[in-house]
Order: sequence, then structure tokens, then C-alpha cells
Amino acid sequence: MKLTAQDKLFHTALYALLTLLGFLTLYPFWNSVVLSFNSGYDTSLGGVTFWPRDFTLDNYRIVFSDARLGDSFLISLLRTVAGTFFSILLTMMLGYGLSRRGVVGHKAYMLFFLITMFFQGGLIPSFLINRSLGLMDSFWVLVVPFLINVWNMIIFRTFFRELPEALEESAKIDGCNQFGILFRIIVPVSGPVIATLSLFTAIFHWNDWFTASIYINNQTLMPVQSLLQQILNSNLSSELLLQATGGNASAMEVFDKAQTITTKSLSMAIMIVTTLPIILLYPFLQRYFVKGVMVGSLKG
Repeated sequence: MKLTAQDKLFHTALYALLTLLGFLTLYPFWNSVVLSFNSGYDTSLGGVTFWPRDFTLDNYRIVFSDARLGDSFLISLLRTVAGTFFSILLTMMLGYGLSRRGVVGHKAYMLFFLITMFFQGGLIPSFLINRSLGLMDSFWVLVVPFLINVWNMIIFRTFFRELPEALEESAKIDGCNQFGILFRIIVPVSGPVIATLSLFTAIFHWNDWFTASIYINNQTLMPVQSLLQQILNSNLSSELLLQATGGNASAMEVFDKAQTITTKSLSMAIMIVTTLPIILLYPFLQRYFVKGVMVGSLKG
């Protein structure tokens, strides 16, 4: 099909706009990578944009030499895995139960959960509840409060309602109970929605820093994002410099090291290290996005 002059002009403008949007989206991340490999003192002078002007690996050496970062990574990893698994499991079971039209009072239950999306108790009631449950300063305070996600439940419910009823009927004929129907019949055909919501839930758990800053004082239970937040809002870079120089360095040695490492350069390196693992998940789950994200967008 031959394109007219107007079509060619439209396509050129469209490609130019998409290229610009792609650049504006990727540039902040690329600039953070550049700053993480650039000398902190040189970064403070400004003008570092597309490539490191004073290349150094000291920022990453500091990051991987600090014992707290290793513990924080482990806590974040355990929280992401446990939080995602239990949240998806319980939310999926709730969505399946509410998707069954034969459940007595399912509309009332649905209304009850919908109310929680618009009206919440706030931080102080949540703090009091978590304290009364004995979750303060424990690992499970990072998991238990987020076991049920109402929005994800609605998506699960909508997806399950769109499945053919013949699947459930054939399973009942074979003698399956409701748990058998869910885990043997429904779950195997729900790959797209489970993968998509699992990724969204994992991203939330991996990126969340606020919960630990409120409920956790034990530094050994601090997730990596909360440690990053502390570095951004304090002068922890000086402590890391002392650790990197053996803990007994002279003032001159610390000063020399500080010429290449600053709070900003160190925070950029930590941000890249903490962001990279979750980014690596996207290529493996991308094929589920189009189908999974669209579930629930047409029917409620």
C-alpha cells in the first residue's frame, strides 16, 4: 500500500515523538548509572550527563564491602519471596471464593472489601494493631499487613468468572472438592494473571522502605531500600568510608577517599544495585503482561 505525503509526515512525527518519549523515559536511569561510575567530587561539579567523566569503581567497592548491605539484600529477598507467595496465594483463594455465584452473601462480602479501598484507618490504628499482634521489630511485620490486596482480588475474581463453567463441572464429576478445583484446574490455566500480579506484588515488596522505617528498629532486619533511604537522609557515607579504609584510617585517608565517594555517588550505586534484580524479572514475565493486565479492565 502506497503511503501519501500526509501519511509519511504523520509516521515521521509519530516516530519522532515515540523516540523522544523513549529518551525521556530511559535517560534518568542511564544518568544514574553514569553517576554511579563517576567520581563523587567530579559529580558535584556538575555537567556529567551521558558518560562518566572521571571513571571509578570505588562506589561499588564500598557498596559490596559493607556487611549491612548484604544483610539488607537478604531481608529484601526473603520479604519479596515470602510476601509475594503468601499474598498471591491468599488473594487468589479469596478471589476464587467471591467469584462463585453460589456463595451465600458474596455480594455483601464484596462490598465489605470494596469499602476498604476507599476508607482506611490510617497510620496510627495500623501501628496499634501491629503492636498488639506482636509484629513490632520482626520480619513478619513486612509481610502480614500486605497479605490481602483488594485490587488484585478483584482482578482474580473477574478472571475466574470468565472461565468456562464446564471446567468446574467436569472437576466435580471427577470428585474434586473446591481446593482441588482451584489448584488442579483453575491455577494451571491462570498463568498470565498470576504472573502479572506476582510481578506487581514483588515490585511493591522490593521497593517498599516506609514500612520498615516505622515498625523496625533492629538494623539486621532492615531491607535494602530502607538502608538506601537512611543513606540519602543522613551522613552514613562517612561511616562506610571508615569501614572501607579498615575502620582505623587517619583523617587524611578518609578525606582522600571522600574525593571519589560522596553521599550522592554512593546512593546512585546502591540504587542501581537494588534496582537491577527486579528489572531482570521483566524479560521473563513480559509475555504475560498484555493478557494479564487487560484482565478485569472490561468487566467488573
